[in-house]
Amino acid sequence: MSDIIQLLPDAIANQIAAGEVVQRPASALKELLENAVDAGATQIHVLVKDSGKTLIQVIDNGKGMSLTDARMSFERHATSKIKKSQDLFTLRTFGFRGEALASIAAVAQVEMKTRQDEHELGTLIQVEGSEVKKQEPISAATGTSISVKNLFFNVPARRNFLKSNPVEMKHLVEEFQRVALSYPEIGFSFMQNDMDLFNLVPGKLSQRITGIFGKSYQGQLVPCEEDTPHLIVKGYVGKPENARKTRGEQFFFVNNRFIKSNYLHHAVTHAYEGLMGGDMQPFYVLFLEIDPSHIDINVHPTKTEIKFDDERTIYAVVRSAVKQALGAHNVVPALDFSLDVNFTENWKHDEQKKEDVSRENSYKNFNTSTFKKQDVSGWEKLFEGNLNFSEMTEEQRISRDDDHDVLTFPSKASELGSRDSLAFPTESETTGTTFQVELNYIVAQMSSGLLILDQQASHERILYERYKRQLDNASGSSQQCLFPQQINLSQADFSLVFDMKEELNSLGFVIEEFGKETILIQGVPADIQVNNEKSLFEGLLEQFKHFKAELSIDKRENLARSLAKKSSTKKGTRLSSPEMEILVGQLFACQNPNYGLSGNKTFVKLDLNKIHTFFNR
Repeated sequence: MSDIIQLLPDAIANQIAAGEVVQRPASALKELLENAVDAGATQIHVLVKDSGKTLIQVIDNGKGMSLTDARMSFERHATSKIKKSQDLFTLRTFGFRGEALASIAAVAQVEMKTRQDEHELGTLIQVEGSEVKKQEPISAATGTSISVKNLFFNVPARRNFLKSNPVEMKHLVEEFQRVALSYPEIGFSFMQNDMDLFNLVPGKLSQRITGIFGKSYQGQLVPCEEDTPHLIVKGYVGKPENARKTRGEQFFFVNNRFIKSNYLHHAVTHAYEGLMGGDMQPFYVLFLEIDPSHIDINVHPTKTEIKFDDERTIYAVVRSAVKQALGAHNVVPALDFSLDVNFTENWKHDEQKKEDVSRENSYKNFNTSTFKKQDVSGWEKLFEGNLNFSEMTEEQRISRDDDHDVLTFPSKASELGSRDSLAFPTESETTGTTFQVELNYIVAQMSSGLLILDQQASHERILYERYKRQLDNASGSSQQCLFPQQINLSQADFSLVFDMKEELNSLGFVIEEFGKETILIQGVPADIQVNNEKSLFEGLLEQFKHFKAELSIDKRENLARSLAKKSSTKKGTRLSSPEMEILVGQLFACQNPNYGLSGNKTFVKLDLNKIHTFFNR
């Protein structure tokens, strides 16, 4: 039997390696940026065309390479960063495996121009699919320029799996932001299709943060710093009131290398305990400096995961640093003992408050000739927790007739009354057969008993199915804004919005590009009552990103859910009787009226037989 095991050709081996190292255009950009930083550059320029599918070019003014180094850089496992295995535990550079350029050159057309400062001429090398096409001396500036053209040109299946341009652009921007944040002392620029997206000058970390995410972040940055013998923590965290529902601008850097760590993220969020809602996410950019011998960075192909030899200590130091930062800058709420909570200006509105309470508990009287005053002493205790008895007027507590006592039982249920034995409200007094309980639940009368609805969950279900139909049929109508709203977005959010522009138009949003990272809202869905179009759209975007991170659903499903969540009637909203009746009717016209978007029930039935058992009938 002949031998069947053989060595793979270098070109195939490089393509296989590229499957791990270069997953999309953003992966190639990350590798090129990190090489530029390792080369000691002080200025790095990025040029991108067609979201990296056509061109990714990184130009730096670093130390450059000699002819031999330039040629060797395209070989697998060729690196200047390590020489022996012990060097893995003393790394201070980004790269160390020597696979990046070889992997990129295996699946793209790569052109490198490089020159060292002491040499008059530089080197040009062109590689296509791991094959060197050209090598010659040229005149070039000090540093290195690498162009990656037609990524995955020889792997069409991989190219077909790339997402739309806005999605790929979002990933490119995220990788650029991570490297730019880790080295604020280096100048960075980013151009997409000849349009400037970022132009970041060297400066402090706070300037770099505002340069990337916008000037709105100036007011929410809280300095964070902790210096221990084993670990140094420094950076910025955001104020609790600026927290969002989605995990967006959250960055950990260990020895200036970006990492992802749910464990350390928990340490930060735990420090915010009691300052923000449990479903909110804070902003933070934190740098951890630690002896490289205490960490292992060679645990993941993308080098975004890391292992510490003492995770518990790292956790405790990070949590303590964030907690002290929030306390030192008076972010933690404190009691104001100079304020007498029993006597404030707000009490001058007492009469108005009593009117509101009276209107909320629009009670009805009913008549009885069997009850005597002494028989029902202490009856008001039955309503403790639901009624402030001391605020009721004497007429509301008890009123006298010539022949009998009339008691007032403040209760919503008494509005329904009984036509036979009790005084039923007149037509002008009645509000129909539906009413609200605690402005949260809707109670409707049925022939077989009572129906109790969760008003928010029910409305979310109604709106979700409506928006899903509009997206499927592109039938959403729009109402034009009287004053168009301008919204400044991060580059990632800007790309995300234009990736789903068609779906937003189907719902009734009219959006236009209005300069760099700015959109103009010209119209909103006609069936949404909204006072602030900007707030509606920003909330929709946050909810969309939240669902995208938490659920595995397609874009249309996510958008319908997000808009339904954002525009639904919330708990605590007062509804009129016609509004409640319409909501009940619309719910049971839904395809799936039983459950809300979170899987909770939208309604329960309380039939007459069940009610009879309450009274032992």
